[in-house]
Amino acid sequence: MKVIASTLNAKYIHTNIAIRYLKAYAEPDFNVEMAEYTIKDPVMNIVTDLISKKPSVIGFSCYIWNIEETIKVIKMIKKIDPSIHIVAGGPEVTYDVAEWMENVKEFDYIVIGEGEETFKQLLTELDGGLNMENVHGLAFRKNGQVLMNPQRNKLDLRELPSPFRFEEDIPHLSKRVTYIETSRGCPFSCQFCLSSIEVGVRYFDREKIKEDIRYLMKNGAKTIKFVDRTFNISRSYALEMFQFLIDEHLPGTVFQFEITADIMRPEVIEFLNKEAPPGLFRFEIGVQSTNDYTNELVMRKQNFDKLCRTVTMVKDGGKIDQHLDLIAGLPEEDYHSFKKTFNDVFAMRPEELQLGFLKMLRGTGLRLRAEEHQYIYMDHSPYEILGNNVLSFDDIIRIKQVEDVLEKYWNDHRMDATIEYLVTKVFPTPFDFFQEFGSYWELKGWSRIGHQLEDLFRRLFEFLQSKDIADIDMIEGLMKYDYISKQKYKPRKPWWQASFERAERSKIYQHLLEHPAQLGEDFSNLKLNEKEIYKHTLLERLSFDLEKYLVEGKLERKETAFLAYFDPSSEKVSIFSRSLKL
Repeated sequence: MKVIASTLNAKYIHTNIAIRYLKAYAEPDFNVEMAEYTIKDPVMNIVTDLISKKPSVIGFSCYIWNIEETIKVIKMIKKIDPSIHIVAGGPEVTYDVAEWMENVKEFDYIVIGEGEETFKQLLTELDGGLNMENVHGLAFRKNGQVLMNPQRNKLDLRELPSPFRFEEDIPHLSKRVTYIETSRGCPFSCQFCLSSIEVGVRYFDREKIKEDIRYLMKNGAKTIKFVDRTFNISRSYALEMFQFLIDEHLPGTVFQFEITADIMRPEVIEFLNKEAPPGLFRFEIGVQSTNDYTNELVMRKQNFDKLCRTVTMVKDGGKIDQHLDLIAGLPEEDYHSFKKTFNDVFAMRPEELQLGFLKMLRGTGLRLRAEEHQYIYMDHSPYEILGNNVLSFDDIIRIKQVEDVLEKYWNDHRMDATIEYLVTKVFPTPFDFFQEFGSYWELKGWSRIGHQLEDLFRRLFEFLQSKDIADIDMIEGLMKYDYISKQKYKPRKPWWQASFERAERSKIYQHLLEHPAQLGEDFSNLKLNEKEIYKHTLLERLSFDLEKYLVEGKLERKETAFLAYFDPSSEKVSIFSRSLKL
């Protein structure tokens, strides 16, 4: 009996831990072959590959991001070979099981909840007695009817075999994200989240987890992401794991965690700020909303003051990047309330701010009580909301415009100095900047065309010109500085028109070759010759004192010039600035 465990990942760099647990648990009784694809792969290519493997059974791991494409694959497979047993599992099909079995006739079986033991027992019955009534946690068809067996008891996670010891994974470890879990379940009851449905938190064996991490690093894993819903629910456990990772990490490895910030103790952060190497850890923190009434309605306990303390302490430590999440569309959070939430969280200047939209996930309390807040939402995955009693569809579209430019202009950190100045000195609030720019972006049709880096600068400058903003020449200078400071090599064609004519630039270069100390000791020490200064430097005019800005953060009007030197050996840029009287 040929068995395949398959899934469609959102991106190539992702891996699926679920099918690896299925394979590990089924061995040695059954040899399960893994087959991973992406939702961008053509359905025909996926089907061709799966059919070529001559399977008897294919199990698909299903999520909101892949269910639509997965069903297309399954329907085609069943047309080609109806004898292949199709098994669906995963969070997307664990709820509304009868509806799934009714609507997708090609599902022969649905594994409900934790799948390791159920899938293995199903394989045992398919290989022998076909007594599906024996398999707890299974929905199946018999004599034209859909039957559902009671769910099984929770597994003892300490007994699960490792999902990481497969030779076929080793060549890909350095190129893809490795997901690892040290616990299952969540102590909280947020009504928009599937994790709220499972009561309690269960842990895997700590020493086995450590051995897995050692194995993964030894074999080249670079990005290891913990999928625990609240990694720091136990302070002692989190400290132990942090210490282990600090002590035994290999160069180039990054560990990512989902943490609950308002329960993180200051002494834990102080420990990390002192002991953790820069860049080793990355935190993902779900804020979702700062509206107390909204949080109460979704049974979300959150102390925003303590959350701010944690985020600020971590940021001040300078060791750990933080990714903060917001959800637009939660109960009784209208457009203006969400604006406040956005500004509250942006004030902390997280390295990334992810603006998402509420999804009415199957099985969640919020979906079951959708009528209470007059929710309308997509019938198909990802079940994103289209409106409710306080947030119209037009409001949602406006917030989506914010999301678009936030991703391009803040999360990618292409022009930090410029954005900081705009959100603090030019626009009333950060949200106002992103909203006005996002609406302009949509009006110009830029959301429907591609862009190069230079386009992003040109479009922002065009927007600012349309607003008739004061001191726009100084803002343009900040944009030039942002652009140049991120380059590894001298750009062939910057996004602006050159400040100096060729003759004037040559005159300044000749002066600097004769008097390099004019740009300071560091520039003088470069000892650039004429060929190097022409080939590897860029000279531009500014209307403010760049040195003062870099030291004090203040823009003071003053005619200056800056020279950027792009070191071809280190691929780094050095910027020197002085008065124009050279």
